[in-house]
Amino acid sequence: MRYVFTGKNMSVTEGIKDRATRKLGRLEKFLPDNTEVYVTFSENKHLTKMEVSVPLHKRVLRAEVSDTDVSSCIDQAVDILEKQVVKYKSRLRDRRRRAVATNDELTFLNTPDTDDETSNEIIITRTKKFALKPMDAQEAVMEMELLNHGFYVFRNSWTDEINVVYKRNDGEYGLIEPQ
Repeated sequence: MRYVFTGKNMSVTEGIKDRATRKLGRLEKFLPDNTEVYVTFSENKHLTKMEVSVPLHKRVLRAEVSDTDVSSCIDQAVDILEKQVVKYKSRLRDRRRRAVATNDELTFLNTPDTDDETSNEIIITRTKKFALKPMDAQEAVMEMELLNHGFYVFRNSWTDEINVVYKRNDGEYGLIEPQ
């Protein structure tokens, strides 16, 4: 694997590069030899943010972690990526999803095609139905905050379409409207 390190608002020292390379090396057994791994470290006040992107044949594995300690960021990011790789490969092996495209991806990942692992099939365990009452985006945000949810689906009283408001990572709110 080839690593590309970038630093924003901080310099990436050789010690950080060595630790990240050693920890990300755990992924080598899952990925092809010519894989490029893009690692970006940024520092904002007291938090260090680590972003790791691994472009594959038809997918991109990505992890983004913020913490006060660089080494804990590295550990958390590697754990996230390892789970993504295992889940991705087991989905490709699933018999019901097998097609020419997935066989192509399995070949790219240099993985033997075995079916002895359990599949990670997506199972919907709960369905919820509720009436959509017309309201504006401000009311929807208030409802979302009252319910302590991360998003809220509502019928926009101005356009009479289904919209979604959601809380962003920066603490502000977003609105999703259909085209």
